[in-house]
Amino acid sequence: MSTPRDPLLGRHRELRQRSGPARLLAVHSRKIALGVLCAAVLGAVGYGVAAKPDAGSVSAELAAARAAEAAAATRDYDRLLAASPTPSAEAVPTPSASATRANTPKANRPATPKPKPKPTVQRTAATPTPTSCKSFSGNQLTACKLLPSFGFAYSQMSPLVKLWNHESGWNHKAENSGSGAYGIPQALPGSKMAKFGDDWKTNPATQIKWGLDYIKNRYDTPAGAWAHFEDVSWY
Repeated sequence: MSTPRDPLLGRHRELRQRSGPARLLAVHSRKIALGVLCAAVLGAVGYGVAAKPDAGSVSAELAAARAAEAAAATRDYDRLLAASPTPSAEAVPTPSASATRANTPKANRPATPKPKPKPTVQRTAATPTPTSCKSFSGNQLTACKLLPSFGFAYSQMSPLVKLWNHESGWNHKAENSGSGAYGIPQALPGSKMAKFGDDWKTNPATQIKWGLDYIKNRYDTPAGAWAHFEDVSWY
């Protein structure tokens, strides 16, 4: 009966038969493989630890970032205040005169003088020409219209025309160089006619009014003055 062959003995015998380096590699191959595996595992663990950020460093970075943002916001606010114009005393609006008047109590307001109304020019309507005077014109028409003012009838116009035809020809600028008598009624002196207006030298109506008043007071009517003139050539 033969004895069973031990595989390990065969293995050791085979190793002894191999050369030195080959025998050394075969003996330590498992150790080398185990070492390589351990090195790989340790390298992977070390890489993961290195790649994982540290919680403390992350917190520090966040705090630094927030501090930088706060500082930037503070700088922006300071620049905004510097750019905003500061109100000065000149910038305060001065109340206008109208606003001052509006805010002034009525009792303290000075009375505003009311503008004086412009004088109204009253136009005197032209006196209509009476029917009895339509045959006259110029200074004779003026005398005919004035007859009623002195209490004379329109019939007195006929002797009046004759009287003053002889005296002046109804010329309001007629002047007697010898006596100084002047105007339509030949007043002596002519300044007497100022009783009816300062324009006695140039206004026929002023002269006629004085002449009619003179005739009324001295001869009652133009017919009486004409009758006296016919007797003595003056009146």
